[in-house]
Amino acid sequence: MQTDRPYFVHEHGLCESRNIGEGTRIWAFAHVLPGAQIGRDCNICDHVFIENDVIVGDRVTIKCGVQLWDGLRVQDDVFIGPNATFTNDRFPRSKQYLQDIPKTTIARGASIGANATILPGLTIGANVMVGAGAVVTRCVPPNAIVTGNPAKIVGYVDASGMRAAATPSTGLSPGITETTVKGVTLHRLRTVTDMRGALSVGEFERELPFRPQRYFLVYDVPTAETRGEHAHRQCEQFLIAVKGSVRVVTDDGMNRQEFVLDRCDTGLYLPPMVWGIQYNYSPDAVLLVFASHYYDAGDYIRDYAEFRSIVAQHQA
Repeated sequence: MQTDRPYFVHEHGLCESRNIGEGTRIWAFAHVLPGAQIGRDCNICDHVFIENDVIVGDRVTIKCGVQLWDGLRVQDDVFIGPNATFTNDRFPRSKQYLQDIPKTTIARGASIGANATILPGLTIGANVMVGAGAVVTRCVPPNAIVTGNPAKIVGYVDASGMRAAATPSTGLSPGITETTVKGVTLHRLRTVTDMRGALSVGEFERELPFRPQRYFLVYDVPTAETRGEHAHRQCEQFLIAVKGSVRVVTDDGMNRQEFVLDRCDTGLYLPPMVWGIQYNYSPDAVLLVFASHYYDAGDYIRDYAEFRSIVAQHQA
């Protein structure tokens, strides 16, 4: 240990960089090249290699056997599990070098599981959980949980689940269930059934919260694809899975909750300023969405960090 430095390097570690934050610990057989930048209070475990064009934020944990190659940007509070693999060239050849190395970003608070592989040029969003052994071939949105090869979204962090049929209707009266996300409600619509079949009905501005100006249908969505991933500044929405099943995640910036829509007599109301995600569509799923406004690109908030910032400003 060099006592004149505000960070620790094991006697069997090799740290050639001087740009190391206070309180960081670099352990045995780790090698940090001169151009690397490492923040405060990081833990760099045994047999870690960090190349020159790498920036690591504060409070990052990098477990044994990890190599961080040029082009990698690791933000604060990231966990990287043992033997996770990062790549910076999709088509590598011996003695052939890229002029422009793609940048890969691991956003704040994300966790990369042991033996996971991250392809180059991707962004792993804030608070993402990448499962052990996953092979990530595409960017991952904030808060998603991904597993498998190729990695697919299997859930969202801190999103408690709720079945669509949480509150049944009684007779011809619709049932409405409050949720943990501000303004979001689950509606069991009126249903009439007899020997001729079943009919489900809802009347806007009476039983449902607004008069729609637009509708759209989402269908033929590959299982691996995710829809939504945005909030609206003014537009309200009402979602019904008229066929098959869809998982919907709602987020008000403070609370997050997931719903399974799998009944055509059940709808989910999303008010303005709620982040919405739809994923895990069944092969036969058809999602009907009523909207209170005509399409307006300016009404969309598509960046989750911007959404959180706007919510925080409104709460201040």
